[in-house]
Amino acid sequence: MDERRNRENDRPVRRDMDRAAIERRRAALKARRRKQMQMRILVLGTMALIVILVIVLLVLGISAIFKDRGNSGKKTPATQTEAPSEAPSAEPTPTPEAGPLQEKPEITPVEDITSLSNENIGWGYGPSRDDQNRPMDAVSYQEKYGSYGAYFVRTSIGEDKVIYLTSDEGYENGCTPAILDALAETNTKIVFFVTKPFVEGNPELVQRMIDEGHIVGSHSVTHPSDGMPSLSIEQQQNEITELHQYVKDNFNYDMWLFRPPTGKFSEQSLAVANNLNYRSVFWSFAYLDYDVENQPDEAEALQKCLNSLHPGAIYLLHAVSQTNTNILKDFINGAKDQGYRFELLPANGF
Repeated sequence: MDERRNRENDRPVRRDMDRAAIERRRAALKARRRKQMQMRILVLGTMALIVILVIVLLVLGISAIFKDRGNSGKKTPATQTEAPSEAPSAEPTPTPEAGPLQEKPEITPVEDITSLSNENIGWGYGPSRDDQNRPMDAVSYQEKYGSYGAYFVRTSIGEDKVIYLTSDEGYENGCTPAILDALAETNTKIVFFVTKPFVEGNPELVQRMIDEGHIVGSHSVTHPSDGMPSLSIEQQQNEITELHQYVKDNFNYDMWLFRPPTGKFSEQSLAVANNLNYRSVFWSFAYLDYDVENQPDEAEALQKCLNSLHPGAIYLLHAVSQTNTNILKDFINGAKDQGYRFELLPANGF
């Protein structure tokens, strides 16, 4: 009896022990699972870091490849260990289309300009021409006034078929954008002579002239109708320096060419411009194209321009002319067909 009673008393104890064992096993199982989960998280985290690292390396590698390709197109200075370059061709290099000014005018100052003649001379050439079709008056004036930095026709190049195309911009008549388009299409550079009112009223056109490789020259501040000789020396200087400084301040551009208003000049006015480091540019071809109310016939104007071609020519075509605008490309191409090329005026050696 006692033994049975003892066995019955032990049953609750065993049950408690079994429950404790089960709880321990459960706790151990949970701990194992937590550990496994932590390991999985650790493994996944490590893999993610590896993937990120691989991506970074790939990006850096691709960037390096593109950088190397970009640099491969750039020329590097030759070193002493590199093979010498090929010898230059014996054939002469063709004269390129006109580019930007590469040199500054070499000016010889004129002493005591007050002693020079201020006789007002109105430039215009007569019908007589030499064997190269150059106006003889232009040749004569070039010889007579060239020492004052004046350009009438370039005689120093002999029979070389070069044309210097210029255009006067006293005011804007709506033609300049089309003129610039035509020049761009024919790869031709010219000189635009501008007044201060034109520059003030059309800064975008002036900037385009500069950006597209043309020369911007001075046509004075007020364009005096009686010419520069009608002004005092101080007033003449101001006509040039005021516009020069305005263009310098607003476009960071130094002008060095001057077209005397109305083509009137004197020895003294040429010397004034010369001593301000300016060349005075006239022309060896011009025609009645500036009357906007009475424009010349386009076919006749084109033929006149082509018939007057000559080596070293300085052409003046007013930018207010619709006729000039419409025939410009045909004139340029027609001159090239006859063996001429267009260049910018040189700073020296005229």
